[in-house]
Amino acid sequence: MLKLFKNLTKREFILIFFSLVLIMAQVWLELKIPDYMSQITKLVETEGSQMNEILKNGGYMVLCAFGSLIATVIASYFICVIAASLSKNVRKKVFDKVQNLAMNEVKSFSISSLITRTTNDITQIQMLLSMGLLLAIKSPITAIWAVSKIINKSWQWSTLTGVAVVLMLSIVGVIMVIVTPKFKRIQKLTDRINGVTRENLTGIRVVRAFNAEEYQEQKFDGVNDELTNLQYFNQKKFAIIQPLMFGTMNILTLFVYFIGAKLINSAEVTGRLEIFGNMVVFSSYAFQVIMSFMMLAFIFIMIPRGQVSAKRINEVLDEETTIKDGSKDSEKADEVGTVEFKNVSFKYPDAEDYLLKNVSFKANKGDTVAIVGLTGSGKSTLINLIPRFYDATDGEVLVDGVNVKEYKQKSLHNKIGYVPQRAVIFDGTVFSNVAYGENGKDAITEEDVKKAVEVAQAKEFVEKMENKYDTHISQGGINLSGGQKQRIAIARAIARNPEIYIFDDSFSALDYKTDSILRKELKRHTKDATSIIVAQRIGTIMNADKIIVLNDGETIGMGTHKELLENCEIYKKIALSQLSKEELENA
Repeated sequence: MLKLFKNLTKREFILIFFSLVLIMAQVWLELKIPDYMSQITKLVETEGSQMNEILKNGGYMVLCAFGSLIATVIASYFICVIAASLSKNVRKKVFDKVQNLAMNEVKSFSISSLITRTTNDITQIQMLLSMGLLLAIKSPITAIWAVSKIINKSWQWSTLTGVAVVLMLSIVGVIMVIVTPKFKRIQKLTDRINGVTRENLTGIRVVRAFNAEEYQEQKFDGVNDELTNLQYFNQKKFAIIQPLMFGTMNILTLFVYFIGAKLINSAEVTGRLEIFGNMVVFSSYAFQVIMSFMMLAFIFIMIPRGQVSAKRINEVLDEETTIKDGSKDSEKADEVGTVEFKNVSFKYPDAEDYLLKNVSFKANKGDTVAIVGLTGSGKSTLINLIPRFYDATDGEVLVDGVNVKEYKQKSLHNKIGYVPQRAVIFDGTVFSNVAYGENGKDAITEEDVKKAVEVAQAKEFVEKMENKYDTHISQGGINLSGGQKQRIAIARAIARNPEIYIFDDSFSALDYKTDSILRKELKRHTKDATSIIVAQRIGTIMNADKIIVLNDGETIGMGTHKELLENCEIYKKIALSQLSKEELENA
């Protein structure tokens, strides 16, 4: 947890210092009240005492109480500011870290877990800091100061207070040993609840279509009941603490007065008043000591969960990022718009077998290169090496003649227009979705957006919408069809006007007519750019300048459509499974 405190700024450390000063002032003022109370007790018991002296001491008590209140309010405000600022800084740091993680690193945490760590775990730290920092500073100061004031009053009372403190600490210690291992389980179950909820919401149409509501409810109830039962277990154990604390405190007060009565009874008449005053003062200070340890007990209740949350946050922050920035910007190179694979092999970090093996090809400026193959042959993985979603295990991937590892990621991505296999639509308008991100050049204009939408064959349905380009699109594009989402995603890539286009099976939801028109318009618009297309439809890629056939991660064919029909058996089988022999011959 201490590692997270490194995210505090100089301003927050100054606020902590002022909070410490204010809390010390608060404790001093609170501990002055029993002294004035003792003085009032003596004045009341002493014949000839003046009322103004009693009122004067009573006034001092009121001033001390009011001063303590003011100091507490200001210190609490400062500590809340510190906690909120730390939460903000850590949340931003975690979010930025997640942004820079490679795809396999993101998958190692799971999306639901990353959401929990960015929200719930950081909230736990904020709560611990906002509530615990005040108590963590105040409790030991109060306890030490109060003990120093009562240590010489009576060894009997001091021993009794020591026994009470040891008893309370023993109770808290036993409970902590029992519940601490449960907190890690709680956060993991929170991850699972987030995962089940997210899965249910994103797949709500399928859930309803298959009448699986009851199954999903049972699935959620299973995780929810497990989390609830675990929380019940912890809260039941914590519920023991408060009554035991107050019981110990009340018993201590009772015994202080019992012992005090014995001492007064056995003392000389002249010394009884002093013992009575000491008893009143001691009972007040003993109350402060017990309250201090009770507040520390509440901190101990909060610390285990906070430690678990801090550990989970640090796991993300300490994750070694394998995709590191190079040093090259996107200045002009000897080549423009070229993509080359040189003996590229790839395997996932934890895998034993290579997914891609010794793949080599080059796409020159203006070329359209298509990649086809059976399911699981490594097509998507291959093109994901270009924008560095993964790094090649062996060999080199070159863009404009430069190894992609040498580029700054921002510069590399500015060269690429990427359309993923599953169209991603963000909450916003049509315009904001198409003009999404930055392209490292001039800002994407309204004219650029309209042109991109037209080329992507989305103009027809966009301009029929009520607010046209300002129409709101829900997150995930749930108010769009699959084909509409794909066309918006394609328009997003076109609006960037990049050197290189990457289409990862991005035409699959389009009907054949729209697919054909879109490809013709795309070819016309991107004639000076390089296009790399992953596709299942032969009709989509049969006019490509070069087609690469993958099988089990290896290149088994490369050439034009006609060349591959003659010399690549797998390509021919794929083609004949979609088109008749006559259609292939006339293509």
